[in-house]
Amino acid sequence: MPKGTRNEDTTLLSMALLGFEVEKKRIEEKIAELRARVGGHAVPAAAKSGSVVAEPAKSGRKPLSAAARKRIAAAQKKRWAEHRKKLAAAAAS
Repeated sequence: MPKGTRNEDTTLLSMALLGFEVEKKRIEEKIAELRARVGGHAVPAAAKSGSVVAEPAKSGRKPLSAAARKRIAAAQKKRWAEHRKKLAAAAAS
């Protein structure tokens, strides 16, 4: 290995690492912005600077009770049964 090649390799790797870190920060900022948009909230200034990653917003919806889930499931099954009945009637004629 020629003299000085090792030093040039570490310099090149250091520069590549720095470039990747800058790119990573830019990507993390974009992710934070998208998470904020999905949550329907504006991006805080701290998240834009990259110092804080925005957490996804909670939906704010109450969980359904077991009885409510059963009612919804029964109604959906009824709709599908009617749909299948119409398809069978259309296929028969």
